[in-house]
Amino acid sequence: MLASHIIRAWKDEEYRMSLTEAELALLPQHPSGMIEISDDELALIAEEPRTTISTAPFADY
Repeated sequence: MLASHIIRAWKDEEYRMSLTEAELALLPQHPSGMIEISDDELALIAEEPRTTISTAPFADY
């Protein structure tokens, strides 16, 4: 499997889902690994207060 196909499969779920079982078997694990967040963890994150950081210049500076 070409490196470009591996990277595309890692990044593009639709492309990855189009691969055959044999192609998926050749696909190495993504270097960052799998990340799974439970519904409870996601809800906790959504409830936490957020801080907005702007990169816009100061208007009166």
